[in-house]
Amino acid sequence: MSDVLDRFLRYVQYDTQSDEQSTTYPSTEKQLVLLRDLAAELRAFGLTDASIDENGYVTAMIPATTGKPNVPTIGFIAHVDTSPEMSGAGVKPIVHRAYDGRDLVLPDDPNAVLRARDIPELADHIGHDIVTASGTTLLGADDKAGVAEIMAAAAYLAAHPEIPHGPVKVAFNPDEEVGRGVIHFPVNAFGAVAAYTVDGTGAGEVQSETFSGAQVRMYIRGRSIHPGLAKGELVNAIKLAAAIIEKLPKDARSPETTEDREGYVHPVVISGDSSEVELRFIVRDFENDLLDEHVEFLGDRPRGCGHRRALLDRGRVAHSVPQHARCPRVAPGDRREPRGGRPPHRHRAEAIVDPRWHRRFSTHRDGPADPEHLHGRPRRPQRARVDLH
Repeated sequence: MSDVLDRFLRYVQYDTQSDEQSTTYPSTEKQLVLLRDLAAELRAFGLTDASIDENGYVTAMIPATTGKPNVPTIGFIAHVDTSPEMSGAGVKPIVHRAYDGRDLVLPDDPNAVLRARDIPELADHIGHDIVTASGTTLLGADDKAGVAEIMAAAAYLAAHPEIPHGPVKVAFNPDEEVGRGVIHFPVNAFGAVAAYTVDGTGAGEVQSETFSGAQVRMYIRGRSIHPGLAKGELVNAIKLAAAIIEKLPKDARSPETTEDREGYVHPVVISGDSSEVELRFIVRDFENDLLDEHVEFLGDRPRGCGHRRALLDRGRVAHSVPQHARCPRVAPGDRREPRGGRPPHRHRAEAIVDPRWHRRFSTHRDGPADPEHLHGRPRRPQRARVDLH
C-alpha cells in the first residue's frame, strides 16, 4: 500500500494536462515526460519489452509464471493525462492522515473546502488516509491513481515470480480526457483477450458497460455594432446563447434529471462576447441511435431563439462519431437487467476517427438594401450565424 501511495504522490506532480484545442497527438508534449518515465520504470522492474511508441502509448508484458500452455493474456490500462478544465501545474498533494470526519480546508485556497455534509462518501473513509490537492490545481487522481496501482502491481509481480499467473499486459495512454485516448491504441500488438481500465470510484467496484458520447460545439456569430448606432443592426450573440440554453428541457435530457440508462445533453462551457459565443455540450446515451437523436435535438435548439432578424437555416450532417466514453457504476454482484430489457451496447471505440461532431448551420446576411438609412448607412436584414460542430 505504501508503494502505491508513494508512486501516486510522485506521479501527480507531473503536469500532464491535455488540450482539446490541439491538433497534435498527443495533444500536449508534457504528457510524454511521464509516459517516457513510466516506460523506463517498467524496464527497471525487469520488463525488457517495455516501450513507448510514436503516439505515446506505453506497453509492457509481465511474463506468465504458471507454466501452463495457452493461458489467455489479460491487460490493465490507465491514462496519464488530466482534464483541460483546471491547471495540472505545480500540484502539491496533501495526505490527510487518519481522517476524522471533519471538513477538509485546502490551504492554498481557504474557500476550497471539502464539506462532509456535501460529500457523503467521506463518511466511508473515517480513519483512512485521504489525499487532496492544495486548493489551486487538480489533484490528478483521474487517472494517476490507476497509473500508480498498475505500476505498483507490475513491480510486485515482477519481483515475485513465485506467484502463479498468466501473461499480463499493461498499457498507459495519453489524451483520454479530450476523447482521443483510443484513436491510435495498438490493439493487435497489445494482444490481450480482455483488458480492464483501472479508472473508477469505489473500492471493489467493477464497471461492466459503457455509454457512447459526443461533444457538440455551437458557435453563435452575431453582429457587433456600436451601441449608439445599434437600432435595427445589432445582433447580440450572448442573448442568442442564453435563449438557446433556456430552450433546453427543465425535466428531461439532463444529468440532474436522468438516471440509470437514460441519456442526456449537458452544457459544460460558455465563452465569448456579444459578437461571438461558443457553447459546448457533452452528449451521452447507451444506445447509439438515441445518441444521434440527442445531437439532432441540440441542432434544433437555435430555431426561433433569436432577434427578430436572426434567421437560421438547417445544414447537412457531414459525419458523426462518438467522442468520449465513461462507464456506469455496477456494484459487484449486481445483475439487474438494463432498463427496458435491452442488452448493453458496445462502445464504438473502433469507429473513432475524428473526435468531433461536424454539422454546419450557414446563414448569412442577404436581401436588398433597405431605403431607410441609419446614420447615413443602408440597413439590411441581419441574420445570425450558428455553426454546430
